[in-house]
Order: sequence, then structure tokens, then C-alpha cells
Amino acid sequence: MPATRAGSTAGNHWPTTVSEFAMTTDHLVVLCTCPTLHDADAIATALLEERLAACVNRVPGLVSMYRWKGKIEKDDEVLLIIKTPASSYDRLEATIRALHPHDVPEIIGLPIVAGAKSYLDWVTESVA
Repeated sequence: MPATRAGSTAGNHWPTTVSEFAMTTDHLVVLCTCPTLHDADAIATALLEERLAACVNRVPGLVSMYRWKGKIEKDDEVLLIIKTPASSYDRLEATIRALHPHDVPEIIGLPIVAGAKSYLDWVTESVA
């Protein structure tokens, strides 16, 4: 990822002024839960290979509770946090649906209303 943490000597820097932040809804964070690490890795890899996502974070250890077919269910899951331009959403969702083992996968796109301009530019460039 193109970011520099405190104490790093790399050339990139964190935005320090308001002008270095972008106010936009041109990018999304997409959340998707997967039943296994294998499923999560397959989906993340496909999204990156097909240039539908710039970055996918895999968060294991999630416990989901939900109502399904009249019963309350509880499952261990893996959360994918996917960064993508909004223009890629339809193809991204179709790819997830094709690979996901659930009949009704959780796929939720949230607009990024503000973010570091350099990071959002990188997201756009990464899927071009």
C-alpha cells in the first residue's frame, strides 16, 4: 500500500492539510463475509487479478449472528474489506456472487465520502 507510517523514511507521507483529502463518493469500501479462509482468499485473489479491487483486507475471527429461514444462526466467518472505484462495483459484485458459496452472500458497498487524495488516486490507478 502506498502509505508511510510514523517513523518511516519512505518518500510518501500522510496528508497533513485539508487540501490533501478528497471529498468524493467515487470510491467504495465493500464488505463481504466468507465462511472460510479458503473462500476469502479465492475471492480476494480473483478481485485483485481481475483489477476489480485495489486492496482487500482479510479479517479472520469474525463471529456473525443472523436470522436465516426463521432461525437465529451463529457462524465463524472471515470479513473482506475491499477498496474499489464505484464504477467497478457491478463487476465486483458479479465476481463475488460467482465465487461465493452462499446463496445470499453479504455484499455491502459503502461510499467513501472523504479520504486521502493520494490513496484514492492509487485505488483508481490500481484497477485501471
